[in-house]
Amino acid sequence: MKNQKRIRDYGVEIGTLKTGELNAITDVAGVTVGQVTLSGGNMQTGVTAIKPHQGDLFHEKLIASSHVINGFGKTMGTIQLAELGVLETPIVLTNTLNVGTAANAVIEYMLEKNEDIGRTTGTVNPIVGECNDMFLNDVRGRFVKEEHVRRALDETGEEFEEGAVGAGRGMLCYSLKGGIGSASRMIELTNARYTIGVLVLSNFGMLSDLTVGGKPIGKKLKIQILQSLEEQDKGSVMIVVATDLPVSERQLNRILKRSVTGLSRTGSIITNGSGEIVLGFSTANKIPHNKPSQALTIETIHEEDIDEAFRAVGEATEEAVLNSLITAEAVVGRDGNSRPALKELIEKFNLTL
Repeated sequence: MKNQKRIRDYGVEIGTLKTGELNAITDVAGVTVGQVTLSGGNMQTGVTAIKPHQGDLFHEKLIASSHVINGFGKTMGTIQLAELGVLETPIVLTNTLNVGTAANAVIEYMLEKNEDIGRTTGTVNPIVGECNDMFLNDVRGRFVKEEHVRRALDETGEEFEEGAVGAGRGMLCYSLKGGIGSASRMIELTNARYTIGVLVLSNFGMLSDLTVGGKPIGKKLKIQILQSLEEQDKGSVMIVVATDLPVSERQLNRILKRSVTGLSRTGSIITNGSGEIVLGFSTANKIPHNKPSQALTIETIHEEDIDEAFRAVGEATEEAVLNSLITAEAVVGRDGNSRPALKELIEKFNLTL
């Protein structure tokens, strides 16, 4: 998006399902994304914010879930998310040591919009995800401030940049420059069309494992470039899944679990030191914060229709990871550390994806 050349522009088509209009998480109606990028010298980091809908999210909560593929991470808010199965704040992604700052900013944002929080009703559960960008970013500097998070929340839209932007500024993927990537898929069930959108913060993998559309591109690049680019996989990936498919929290959790198929098709083996966390929500049913006078009626699909959603989330996750790689630019950061961009390497070595 934003006039960037994405993986499909290189002739790589992932899967068989149709994409949404933008081929992004924002193809799910009401979902918007905002980002703030902090770049300069040892500072290579930022914030990415996802708004699930444009109304009062605290009083009109969404069915939500989370799934831990490998739990080497510091995500905030997932205990209550798993217990209650609802989302009541925007989702914010940033670097590991700025999780607290991001949470403070989300809390302040919600308090400003909801005077009843902490007075006539309970408190609020901010959802913050992270990856460690310490190779390119001086993570000890904790450069992300509350005003950066607030700006990301206030300036969301349907179109957004991918690659080395927002929370993805300092992230690595398959020993190359990674970051923010997105994709979507359309599915048709019982004469109705639904969308599943994915946004990833990619910071995982080893170069020799990288697979693009079934081709061992990482092995080919490994032959061409220095061995020093290959490092032990100690990164992470945050996967955010949005859908307008009417599902229960249990069904949504089943869908989130299948995102790992997309990661695996890009070459990930889910290593010990890499944290893979999936967050997801459905916009189909709004859950009122205040107790209604009658029992809630929640629309859900039949279990026999869920396989198409499994396929869709895997395809969208795979393409989102590849988009995060192919749109990223090379970055020089902390202490002169650097990582090359995939798009520059395939041109330099005349590789066809």
